[in-house]
Amino acid sequence: MTAAVLAAVAALTPGVVQASDATAHYTGTLPDGSSWVADVPARWNGRLVLFSHGFGPLVAQNRPSAAVGEALLARGYALAGSSYAPGSLWALDSAVRDQLGTVDALSAIIGRPRLTIALGQSMGGLVSAKLAETGAVNGALNTCGIVAGGVDLINYQLNAGHAVATLLAPGQDIKLTNYTSPDEASSAAVKLTQAVTSAQSTPAGRARNALIAALHNLPAWSSGATPPDPNDYTAQQLQQYQWFASGVLNFTFGARYWINLAAGGDSAWNKDLNYSRLLRSSANLKQIKALYREAGLSLKDDLSRLTAAAAKQVEPQPLAWMTRTSQPTGRLRVPTLSIHTVSDQLVPVEQENEYAAAVRAARRSALLRQAYVNRVGHCNFTAAEYVASLQAVERRVRTGHWHATTASLNNAAAALSLDGSAFIDHRPPSLVVQPSHP
Repeated sequence: MTAAVLAAVAALTPGVVQASDATAHYTGTLPDGSSWVADVPARWNGRLVLFSHGFGPLVAQNRPSAAVGEALLARGYALAGSSYAPGSLWALDSAVRDQLGTVDALSAIIGRPRLTIALGQSMGGLVSAKLAETGAVNGALNTCGIVAGGVDLINYQLNAGHAVATLLAPGQDIKLTNYTSPDEASSAAVKLTQAVTSAQSTPAGRARNALIAALHNLPAWSSGATPPDPNDYTAQQLQQYQWFASGVLNFTFGARYWINLAAGGDSAWNKDLNYSRLLRSSANLKQIKALYREAGLSLKDDLSRLTAAAAKQVEPQPLAWMTRTSQPTGRLRVPTLSIHTVSDQLVPVEQENEYAAAVRAARRSALLRQAYVNRVGHCNFTAAEYVASLQAVERRVRTGHWHATTASLNNAAAALSLDGSAFIDHRPPSLVVQPSHP
């Protein structure tokens, strides 16, 4: 037994989970100060779900929701997860280590699981993608994950903020990078949101908001049972704006402080970036052109302004940190299923294209499958969708063959008699972002 495991075992406080006397509840602390929690049903099937939580408070969690936890425990799965080490909420430097330390600590008490599947949500989806590259788990399920990586994430956020500051608030000198406190980041986020809100009242402002939405990779479906008609550009823009009004920029730019803190600086860059060339990859280009024509604006002139004003240079050390800790290499060592809602305002579904490309470049595509849920919202999955997806990974581990088509996942979810599913055939458009390395 390693010293790390001995230290973790020494800190254990075993008890009984309140929800059921048949489920044993364990907690512990790892040497780096991270805490962990686990629940093991009385009739444990020997399988462990290792849950990686998303961006937010560093509190140990072992399930994406109460309903998912109950469904898995009822089927014999043990659940475990860590808080990650104290420090930045962007905990990618410690998360993989802490998750594996959690498995070791729990194994010292109940024995080594016969099969361990990493389940990650949002930022935790990036953690599970990294765990799948270690070979220390048997399989991985990434849900609503930042699978394009942190470098792309903060680059396209910078592009959107740069467009707001340059086109909608040129006299306000809004700080976009290298935040030194949460308040500084939040203040910038409020100013960006106010600028977008004020612009929405005019045709010119709405056209520019559509451009900003494209640079942020915001979906054009935020409410209603179905997305707007693909040719109704006004309705699409209104739904994109609803994401801004709901606080997307407040969340994404507020989070940048923690990413800057972890990386030791801001790895984002846009100096010498050609925004006209960048926008050509957007699936919303026709919409943007139509709204600009309607407003009597020159899209070419606005894109030239963005290119001329782009001044954020590469910071080599933060970029190296982000690349090392927060960017999937694609070199999968275990079967991995990645699922996403088709309209995700915080982690756009387009990230799945980047992830598939990285896995393909590493020649590991046989280990990856991706599936999509026809629903609005970040991590907005049913318990049935989680469990059916997890079981698809488990089946791939056991048999060596994938059964993760849209039809098979919906059928598996229906057989669970939980809360339904909405898997759909989908092909995400390209992520609008500069190359990870300038």
